Amino acid sequence: MRAARLIKMVLLLQARREMTAAELAEELEVSERTVSRDVLALSEAGVPVYADRGRGGGYRLTGGYRTRLTGLGRSEAEALFLSGVPTALRDMGLADAASAARLKVSAALMPELRDAPQSAAQRFHLDAPGWWQPPQTPPLLPAVAEAVWDDLRLRVRYTRRDGQEVTRTLDPYGLVLKAGVWYLTARAEGGGFRVYRVERFTAAEATGERFARDETFELAAFWEQRAAEFARSLLRDRVTVRVSPLGARLLRVATDRAAAEEALARAGEPDEAGWVTVTVAVESLEVAYSQLLMLGPEGEVLAPDSLRQRFAEAARRSAALYGVG
Repeated sequence: MRAARLIKMVLLLQARREMTAAELAEELEVSERTVSRDVLALSEAGVPVYADRGRGGGYRLTGGYRTRLTGLGRSEAEALFLSGVPTALRDMGLADAASAARLKVSAALMPELRDAPQSAAQRFHLDAPGWWQPPQTPPLLPAVAEAVWDDLRLRVRYTRRDGQEVTRTLDPYGLVLKAGVWYLTARAEGGGFRVYRVERFTAAEATGERFARDETFELAAFWEQRAAEFARSLLRDRVTVRVSPLGARLLRVATDRAAAEEALARAGEPDEAGWVTVTVAVESLEVAYSQLLMLGPEGEVLAPDSLRQRFAEAARRSAALYGVG
């Protein structure tokens, strides 16, 4: 977008004092002709961009010009990058900082661009929580978020899955919002990185001591790996199914997609009717029964026998309901 490019050009000139057209073109990923047009647009808008002619010339800001974008405070700037998730900002107690940051950005924009925030808000919105479950904000989330921002060690009480409450001292590295649920990635004393559901904290208080952050840690990469491991850990049972070509497509929708893809990749050659036999990982036989019902006549459960018999009984009941057989 041109508005973003113009702002970036001003910030580049402000940071580097002087740049050639070629340097600006490379940074902005545009042609030198576009750079010239953008410089003219900035000049017409009152931004004092001066062009030094000649072989070694370039562009620079004159008169000590400084854009007001640099008036952002640290918390405001950090909140601005999350401003596409308004509910997340509110939950973490950053709504006021984000609002102040947006006002400062709006004030620094050229007059013809000052409707950009409203224009973007009218066109894009991220609704993070899942369907059918009203979002619930963990009461201790603002305290946890503050510790994450400031690299402050946390003393917490946490309720485990078995109901036992434990006390831990954590180095809080990052927060993740997944399907409306907040998770904290942290490193416990003497241990590696673990994931905690924030709603299970019954107490969380900063110790006042800062921890030394491992700069090689990447939150997104860690979460992607841990989420994949968690998803695989849920698939504790195996079911053997014979599926038609349509059933193979439905299997990807009915069961865990990755598990279905893996099972289909291992399948042998189709029979004369085009059906293949696969063994797919499932969470449990109870869950598999609900999932595989979606296949209807496009799938036949072969094993385990208990699940096959359950489907046979379901088929007999369905036939009776429709007056068949």
